[in-house]
Amino acid sequence: MEEGTERSVLSTALDDLPLATTVLPWDRFSNWLYCACVVTFDLELGQAMELIYPGHVKLTDVEKTNICYLSFPDSNSGCMGDTQFHFRIRQSPGRKSFSKQSQHQREYPLSLQTENGYLFGFVYFRQTKDRAIRRGYFQKSVVLISKLPFVALFSQLVGIIAPEYFDNGEPSLEAACHDIDQWPSPVAGETVNLPIFGTVLQVRVPSRSDKVVDRVQQSNIPNSPLLPAHSVLPSLYEVDIFSAFQSILPHIQMLWELVLIGEPLVVMAASPTVTSSTVQALTSLIAPQKYCSDYRPYFTIHDSEFKEYTTRTQAPPAVILGVTNPFFAKTLQHWPHIIRIGEMSTHAPKGFNKLKKASSLKTLDSKPGVYTRYKAFLNKDKVILKRLVKGMQSKRPVEAQNAILRRYFLELSQSFMIPLERYMGSLMPLQRNISPHKNPPKLRPFDPDEFLKSVEHSGPQLTSGIKGDWEGLYRKYFKSQNFEGWYQHRQFEVNQKLQVLHMEALCEANLTQWIEDKGEVEIVDLIIRIKDKLSFAANNNIAINSSSIGKLRKHLDSIMCSLPEDLQSVLKS
Repeated sequence: MEEGTERSVLSTALDDLPLATTVLPWDRFSNWLYCACVVTFDLELGQAMELIYPGHVKLTDVEKTNICYLSFPDSNSGCMGDTQFHFRIRQSPGRKSFSKQSQHQREYPLSLQTENGYLFGFVYFRQTKDRAIRRGYFQKSVVLISKLPFVALFSQLVGIIAPEYFDNGEPSLEAACHDIDQWPSPVAGETVNLPIFGTVLQVRVPSRSDKVVDRVQQSNIPNSPLLPAHSVLPSLYEVDIFSAFQSILPHIQMLWELVLIGEPLVVMAASPTVTSSTVQALTSLIAPQKYCSDYRPYFTIHDSEFKEYTTRTQAPPAVILGVTNPFFAKTLQHWPHIIRIGEMSTHAPKGFNKLKKASSLKTLDSKPGVYTRYKAFLNKDKVILKRLVKGMQSKRPVEAQNAILRRYFLELSQSFMIPLERYMGSLMPLQRNISPHKNPPKLRPFDPDEFLKSVEHSGPQLTSGIKGDWEGLYRKYFKSQNFEGWYQHRQFEVNQKLQVLHMEALCEANLTQWIEDKGEVEIVDLIIRIKDKLSFAANNNIAINSSSIGKLRKHLDSIMCSLPEDLQSVLKS
């Protein structure tokens, strides 16, 4: 059979099948995960990739090396038993399969939208004594790799899959991946049931259209009576920020500032469990603003970016690093802000740590605290600290402490962002200036000085009781990648809105009458503009209804008919 005939027979056969059966193997799996890996300790090679599943998945040598080293606790800090943590790596360049964002991902809150060039790894590491092994220890990790920052879900998932794998070997990992390949797509705004090994994880996928305050606590997910065993997750992505910051609570408002303005930060702790949860908690402090700089929940001396991040020949990059190896205490001593986290405790501390100068950190065994010379722009809010300490003394549940802390920082971040959003709205052109016969007007450029003049009478003080140098904080923020990321996204959204308004103006205009006294050049220009609009709408899935698209197509057909046939054929080609 000739190749062309074979393809046509195959496509006809596929067309005849019901839609549900045309989903290819691993399509649903790839909506959630890229692959599952097993990393083992080899006496000759050190950490080595033992297994990648599904088998067709490809990782570059650099990716494999990074995953292998990041899958084991660094510095041999006595992590006997089971240890869970997560990491984030830069993917090798040229990976087209990772770069395209699906439509349902565009509907996620900004902080959950996938980023080109990065992958997350969720690790379950087991170390036990084993005399049958020459080294005397069994050391192995199960790792789930994903481009999605669903930290709460995937941490729970690897905690279910890994023990089964350690007990039953490769068939159990294969069975888990086949379970995941039956999962529904993670559609924003929907509650999904995710079966795994006979149990069901139930979680709601957040949406950009959710009220931001509602995202702080969305644990009221209805149980379905039809499913046998549920484990209802209150969140897809949130980590325990209260436990992460418990030993440094007095400095948490200052840390919010450091994260907001994109300062370099190092989190040092004895285990990757602590560093990964703390780094992830730091990035979430400024929600709903997306943290746009790089961050590594767990970072080792073997990382391919080690030299880039530890060089003393230039200022430290805007990145948050989580490290456990004592070597970093010396290597990163020149960094301006270092957070040392002790072991997490559920008891109220007798006393909190004062700020220390960054240069006073000599070893990883130094006392817990924040080492920095940074002077905060805002006055410290002592009310929130007293409330949390009182909660610790009365043994208030961690979930409640978390909710208090999240709401506090959500309101603080919103107070900071509302004036920016208000100013952005003032840069929009007036709707009456949108003409169907001209290109859509553009957004006026952002003028920091003009914005700062508005802060005095309509700044954060309208919604926040915290006093201080808000203007100075904004000036610092304008130099950060967080501002750049926010501004680019808002520009994109506003331009989309202007395109919609312009399309609607074109739809409602009497274009047939307009072209009566126009020459061919102007008519052809209008046809090209309408075609560009239709193409833009199709490629960007902008919010314009199908009846408007239909009107625009009718306009296009009637205008085309007014032209000579030879010109029509040129425009149709």
